Amino acid sequence: MNNSELGTLLLFLIVLVLVLSIFGFVIRKFLGAKRKKWFSYNHINERHKKLDWSVRIFFTILLLISTYYSINNNEILSYWYFETWFILIVFVLTSELLRAFMEWKYAENKKDFVATITEILFMTSIVFLTIITDFFGLFNI
Repeated sequence: MNNSELGTLLLFLIVLVLVLSIFGFVIRKFLGAKRKKWFSYNHINERHKKLDWSVRIFFTILLLISTYYSINNNEILSYWYFETWFILIVFVLTSELLRAFMEWKYAENKKDFVATITEILFMTSIVFLTIITDFFGLFNI
């Protein structure tokens, strides 16, 4: 990857994060849901905290296993479900779906889970659209 493609990738990722953030802000404002802080552990209760850490530990172990498999696998073909990108997508989806369930079950404002589900659907759509279109044709992959 040359410097031009690296710059394009960085710009693309910045725009992607910006679009997702603006969408999250607008949807939460529209629904009157509580705003989530960036890069923080916003657990609904202790049960959510324990379940969230269980999910994180499980996916960390899964990433370690897939890395070990990838390094020690002499075959050219690798399984798609052992790819790092796939494991990370499933981790984010699982973590956010857990958050949505806990918001639905325990949060005071029931609109929080609707905003979270909407954000999950939008984020998933954008990620899969990006993958299917080969990053919207920005790179020669």
